Amino acid sequence: MQPKIMMKKKSVSASKASLVLFLCQMISALDVPLDSKLLEELSQPPTITQQSPKDYIVDPRENIVIQCEAKGKPPPSFSWTRNGTHFDIDKDAQVTMKPNSGTLVINIMNGGKAEAYEGVYQCTARNERGAAISNNIVIRPSRSPLWTKERLEPNHVREGDSLVLHCRPPVGLPPPIIFWMDNAFQRLPQSERVSQGLNGDLYFSNVQPEDTREDYICYARFNHTQTIQQKQPISVKVFSMDSLNDTIAANLSDTDIYGAKPVTERQPVLLTPTGSTSTKVELRGNVLLLECIAAGLPTPVIRWIKEGGELPANRTFFENFKKTLKIIDVSEADSGNYKCIARNILGSAHHVISVTVKAAPYWITAPRNLVLSPGEDGTLICRANGNPKPNISWLANGVPIAIAPEDPSRKVDGDTIIFSHVQERSSAVYQCNASNEYGYLLANAFVNVLAEPPRILTTTNKLYQVIADSPALLDCAYFGSPKPEIEWFKGVKGSILRGNEYIFHDNGTLEIPVAQKDSTGTYTCVARNELGKIQNEVHLEVKDPTMIIKQPEYKVIQRYGQVSFECIIKHDSTLLPTVIWLKDNDALPDDERFLVGKDNLTIMNVTDKDDGTYTCIVNTTLDSVSASAVLTVVARPNPPFDLELTGQLERSVELSWIPGDENNSPITNFVIEYEDGLHEPGVWHYQTEVPGTQTTVQLKLSPYVNYSFRVIAVNEIGRSQPSEPSEQYLTKSANPDENPSNVQGIGSEPDNLVITWESLKGFQSNGPGLQYKVSWRQKDVDDEWTSVIVANVSKYIVSGTPTFVPYEIKVQALNDLGYAPEPSEVIGHSGEDLPMVAPGNVQVHVINSTLAKVHWDPVPLKTVRGHLQGYKVYYWKVQSLSRRSRRHVEKKILTFRGNKTFGMLPGLEPYSSYKLNVRVVNGKGEGPASPDKVFKTPEGVPSSPSFLKITNPTLDSLTLEWGSPTHPNGILISYILKFQPINNTHELGPLVEIRIPANESSMILKNLNYSTRYKFYFNAQTSVGSGSQITEEAVTIMDEAMASRQVDIATQGWFIGLMCAVALLILILLIVCFIRRNKGGKYPVKEKEDAHADPEIQPMKEDDGTFGEYSDAEDHKPLKKGSRTPSDRTVKKEDSDDSLVDYGEGVNGQFNEDGSFIGQYSGKKEKEPAEGNESSEAPSPVNAMNSFV
Repeated sequence: MQPKIMMKKKSVSASKASLVLFLCQMISALDVPLDSKLLEELSQPPTITQQSPKDYIVDPRENIVIQCEAKGKPPPSFSWTRNGTHFDIDKDAQVTMKPNSGTLVINIMNGGKAEAYEGVYQCTARNERGAAISNNIVIRPSRSPLWTKERLEPNHVREGDSLVLHCRPPVGLPPPIIFWMDNAFQRLPQSERVSQGLNGDLYFSNVQPEDTREDYICYARFNHTQTIQQKQPISVKVFSMDSLNDTIAANLSDTDIYGAKPVTERQPVLLTPTGSTSTKVELRGNVLLLECIAAGLPTPVIRWIKEGGELPANRTFFENFKKTLKIIDVSEADSGNYKCIARNILGSAHHVISVTVKAAPYWITAPRNLVLSPGEDGTLICRANGNPKPNISWLANGVPIAIAPEDPSRKVDGDTIIFSHVQERSSAVYQCNASNEYGYLLANAFVNVLAEPPRILTTTNKLYQVIADSPALLDCAYFGSPKPEIEWFKGVKGSILRGNEYIFHDNGTLEIPVAQKDSTGTYTCVARNELGKIQNEVHLEVKDPTMIIKQPEYKVIQRYGQVSFECIIKHDSTLLPTVIWLKDNDALPDDERFLVGKDNLTIMNVTDKDDGTYTCIVNTTLDSVSASAVLTVVARPNPPFDLELTGQLERSVELSWIPGDENNSPITNFVIEYEDGLHEPGVWHYQTEVPGTQTTVQLKLSPYVNYSFRVIAVNEIGRSQPSEPSEQYLTKSANPDENPSNVQGIGSEPDNLVITWESLKGFQSNGPGLQYKVSWRQKDVDDEWTSVIVANVSKYIVSGTPTFVPYEIKVQALNDLGYAPEPSEVIGHSGEDLPMVAPGNVQVHVINSTLAKVHWDPVPLKTVRGHLQGYKVYYWKVQSLSRRSRRHVEKKILTFRGNKTFGMLPGLEPYSSYKLNVRVVNGKGEGPASPDKVFKTPEGVPSSPSFLKITNPTLDSLTLEWGSPTHPNGILISYILKFQPINNTHELGPLVEIRIPANESSMILKNLNYSTRYKFYFNAQTSVGSGSQITEEAVTIMDEAMASRQVDIATQGWFIGLMCAVALLILILLIVCFIRRNKGGKYPVKEKEDAHADPEIQPMKEDDGTFGEYSDAEDHKPLKKGSRTPSDRTVKKEDSDDSLVDYGEGVNGQFNEDGSFIGQYSGKKEKEPAEGNESSEAPSPVNAMNSFV
């Protein structure tokens, strides 16, 4: 319920009235929501919604339509007044009113006369709650009268004089638009000299002969009637002083010819406005047009100023060649004196226009509709301004309020009506009229007193969806009179919502400033007043926000490359996102090079146009996020241009240029190249380079060169194309600045000296006629220089020289202008010859069986007869001392550089006889050889026996056969045989060693155990020591009687059961071993082998001679192909004796996955399969028992 202000009927003091007025202004009336359904149900006084303009000029040829539309509940009825009296439309057949409307249609096209319906019309819309009225609408037909007939005399004007052609169009309604044309309907050209004034006249500041014509025609266009009226053509004849003098001279004496003087220039005179001052009144909000047109020769120029102020900025415009000042939307502040100044070279003229801005009434506060509840208070305020100040008057339902029916709740106080404790009968429409001499304003405002129970206008069960951490606004649009109170509840049985976490708006909206996931739920809005109560439920869902978890990143890409921007998003599972890519805030180009993927944008074959900012926008129905990244396309710079040569001197010039586009990669430096068009046309040479910030360079030049320059820009991407060449610049000739380089003297024969040098390049010649002066003399001999001048070559041969003698040499350049500076001297030698003597006192010191050291005495340098390059030692093997047979002699050569007197001879064979000799070497070749020197190498250890073969296995014996070492390296004294048994668990038994005479090649080993595997180690010996060994394994055969016993036992049932248990136990043990193997443990076989093996025959590591532990990393590897035992059970000498095959190279031996050895202990290999995963030993119970003994 709105607070009430009770107004006393008796008069109150002015201060109390002001207080009451202030309080009333603070009261807010009911706001009626713009709900169509609600508006249809609520009673409402009439409101004018559409009406014709106050000053309504109509086309007299068409029907007159006077608009008047209004709304209200119940719908209003309409009536009209004409010229202040009731207009009965039923009595005029030409007048009709549109259905459900107040709009009048006056039928002119069927015989009506528009002039008969001129007048002032006003519409009234009325229903049970009041009456609204329209403005006074003044109807006037448009008029386009013809020009009055008049006889126009030709205008004869002297050249240079001013002229005004008057248009004087007929008075029309509205005023016509004026323009000047000729008979061909072409607009006459206008300028600073000739222009049309605001009144339509055509002004000539000064006439010229070309202004002569007979068809100056003024046209008036009447827009309402779409007609154009034409004035009679006006003739203008301009005569010059010369033609005038010729005419007058025939009738007057020479002394009477006043026009003999030429056209004179005149200072400005204003044609319009006349006089020095004038006044102008304009209304507020209109366009102010001020005009000054001046005569004068030369044509004056117009300038405008405002006295005591500035012309208003942004609202001031100059038209008609600055002859018209235009100020739009004028206000009282634009009043003042405006001065126009016309000036030419002879002087000036001015005119002051005093402008006064008046104002028709305009609103400060227009009255607004009031919707009140019974017993409430309110005010209608009508405030307007104008110049002069407007008069305010009130009407009630179209009747002056002074004579309207009384309403005790209403009080008029000037521009305010105060309502106190209104009742339903207080409903009415009030009109406020503000008027002065320049116009009026009329506004309708109703007071509607309603008594209505609460209504909720928001849709029932409306669903709201918001993003977490954003505001949630739950609507509860309502209406009621008196104004209902609004309460909010959450959930079915929730308590009323209060607290800082909620904001309750006056329009019923509940705001949750920061909605969270737990804000989701059902909310109930309850509206109540004294007439009733109503409630409505709405639902809120809070969604996870959309995020870009992988944003596009700044990229720099070379032209024609490929680039991708990522945009990976995370969103609420119930929302469907759409991803849009933009370039520079606009859609992507329609280009197949742009590939939009699910979460990326790829640009193929990038060009310069692709440079810019790329934005990924992710939209859902609830939120939108975006991320941007810049793509910079870089490329090699564009070539420089506009090369210019300045400051040309004999030895320097300044080159300048303008850099090309750097293509987004700063230019780091410029490379300057030159072309010598005189000596090497078409060939460009490097000259210099400068930093990328420099665009000029001082270049040093050489004489006698026709220079052209070009510039290349360089950035991080690469080099630009070369610029266009500069202009050519030919430098003057001069003496050579330098002499040839790399001067050498080397003889090609024992009796000559070849002098060579590097010739000067073309630009180094400094002039034409390049030659060389070659000079030489023998060093350390008191000889004069011998010189010769040769053409532009690079070699000269001096013949008849002693062998290998030092010479002083110099080469000097010269050309047609003179010699180069004195050259420096170099030392050369005449030709070499072969050395004369061999090195003497050659001695050999044998260090060991494979290395010897040789000494010799140096030869005298004079006998070398050339540059000593070193010594060569030739050596070769004569024969092996252990074998008397000779073989092909292959000489070996070792070269020792410089003046060395000894050298080492590596790679000799033990126990052999060698020869060697020594020779000296110079640039010509080798000298004679020294006498052959014989030396012998001592014995060494032998290589391994060539093979070891084990045959004829029996119960207790094996036959061994072997071959002698391929390289005995001395005299063999014996063989060493070692062997040891291996049981079924791969444990090694005791080692037995046997020494065998060197002349034996086989033996039979007896007293061996039956059915037992043995491992054999075999090597040869010289007096120096034992050589490398080879290994082999073999098995003795089993006893036949034992085998039959095994078969008999195997038939027993108890033994079959025992063997099944043993097999199960073996399976468990194998599984344990497999697990241990995978964990990296050692194999028991290796531990036992380490415990029993002879240290002297342990295998060695490849690197340090020791053999490491067997690790499971190698157990699963197959045996090397090269270490397999051949089918004849021989072990070749090439086989490795430090391989894992030492324990399994016979009978295609292999290792199981658990590291145990498998294979048939038998010599009948040809009947075995190539590979197998199970033991080929007979599966007898005895063998099984033996494996546990």
